Amino acid sequence: MMYFYVFIGGGLGCLARFSLTQFVSHLIKSSFPLGTFLTNMFACLLLALFVIGAREYSDHSSWIQPLLIIGFCGGFSTFSAFSNESVQLIDQGNVLLAALNIFISVAVGIALIYFIKAKA
Repeated sequence: MMYFYVFIGGGLGCLARFSLTQFVSHLIKSSFPLGTFLTNMFACLLLALFVIGAREYSDHSSWIQPLLIIGFCGGFSTFSAFSNESVQLIDQGNVLLAALNIFISVAVGIALIYFIKAKA
């Protein structure tokens, strides 16, 4: 049953990632990969909340972990897209923008998870 939960969560996470990234990219035109950045940061926020939920509702953690944490957040997070867009920025000569993307994505992502879990 765990594989089924991961499968369903991953599929829903992928659809959510694609939808949010497209929405932000169409809403705000920028050389900076804002859609991917915001999607990754939202994924970090959700992951922290799901971890807290799994801890609070441990009797339901048998499906929370595979469905929401592994499946949904795994499908929703876009690390490969983040990495590819950073390399594309470097290839285009935008090394400073690539460095900014890398730094703030990692720093804000870690900070979101750390502070949300610390508040729980």
